[in-house]
Amino acid sequence: MPSEFVFDTEHPILPVPFKAQIGDNRLEGVELSVAAAYVAISGALDPAWKGHKEVIKLTFDFQGFSVVLYPEVVVAGSRHDGEMTLQFLNPTGPHLPQLRYIINSFIAGDYISLGGMLSYTGPTQPKASKNGTKSPSRLRMRSAAIAVMSLSLIVATLGTVINRLTQSYELRPVFIERLGNEMKATTAGQITFLNPKAKKGEVVFSINANSGDVLNFQLPCDCEVTVTQGVFEGSTVLPIDSILTFFDTNAGVRMQSQLSIEGLAKVMSGEQAFLDVNDGRSIPVEVVLTSATNAAAMRGDEFVPVNLQPKAGAVTNQDIGKIARIRLSRPWFGARFLNPSE
Repeated sequence: MPSEFVFDTEHPILPVPFKAQIGDNRLEGVELSVAAAYVAISGALDPAWKGHKEVIKLTFDFQGFSVVLYPEVVVAGSRHDGEMTLQFLNPTGPHLPQLRYIINSFIAGDYISLGGMLSYTGPTQPKASKNGTKSPSRLRMRSAAIAVMSLSLIVATLGTVINRLTQSYELRPVFIERLGNEMKATTAGQITFLNPKAKKGEVVFSINANSGDVLNFQLPCDCEVTVTQGVFEGSTVLPIDSILTFFDTNAGVRMQSQLSIEGLAKVMSGEQAFLDVNDGRSIPVEVVLTSATNAAAMRGDEFVPVNLQPKAGAVTNQDIGKIARIRLSRPWFGARFLNPSE
């Protein structure tokens, strides 16, 4: 360790009584830390001593026994006349455990015994109460408060553990949308005509196919039409690209999402799916598999499309536009642990 290491601000310096022997010189200790020892000298420090390295003898006298340590030090300088600073060259050396025990016991005001020194068990005698003997009623109140706090922590921890073991969330969000029917392109080509205000039987859009044919598509009902975002006259489309969606007057809501393969396996093994809506509601839903689900699973996709079917009346047109998450709940021994929001 370099001699200029800033050790005096890193560790507490305490007036622990000790003696130091450097060669034939016996010096009285002034203060001590885990990084340095400060000893008393006569007058100012001789500059020739600065940087001197030597193994010294530190003696700590206790009731009935003494502890002797032999750390290697370097004379780092002097804080003022009449004192010399001995910095430990290896603060984490073999002397550290005993030195740390002595310093910690001095800070805590504990008795230092031979048994404690050999086993490093800490205080060997209980410290005297600073506030005097507490009344039995205060002790009972303190014990009751500790018991209540401990029980609360246990219940909270148990609830967290059970929730982690029984509840899991899917990564993909769920968008609650209006139920409608999509009209898709049947061939690759360019959209040459688009009429969202078409009536029943009128051409709602036309595609100039790559084959040279012009395909016209009629609207099957007097319905409200919504054009798919990014579709306009002149845009290029591919087969099965969505062109528009039409809604009849009795249109309800639709909930579609993508479920992970692991989540799909959990549902198939009996876990209950819930829809946690952003307004705080938790709605049980049935996961409905479609042909698109099977096709995605056969391709080895990590996420597969599914439909979500809630109970009648659980989701209404007022929920259109809201966002939700899929939560899977695992039943234990025929019982299902409820989410706190349920």
